[in-house]
Amino acid sequence: MGLGSLFKRKKKEEKEEVIESHIDINHEDCDACEKCSIACPNNVLMIVEDKTAVRDPQVCKRCRVCVAICPNDCITVN
Repeated sequence: MGLGSLFKRKKKEEKEEVIESHIDINHEDCDACEKCSIACPNNVLMIVEDKTAVRDPQVCKRCRVCVAICPNDCITVN
């Protein structure tokens, strides 16, 4: 038995808090201009079949850059 076994540290279990971001896209007004997907710093939005889609809403940091750059006001971040 060495000194290391006498001073073993208990590992603290870190709980990850998952914050769900809700992103609404009005597809009727969306032109799929790609401005939001290009401007998003976290690469959350993408264009699929001429429609804007959300890759992973949990990655969204709610910076609302997509909302600001959208020319048709199609995106809402709650």
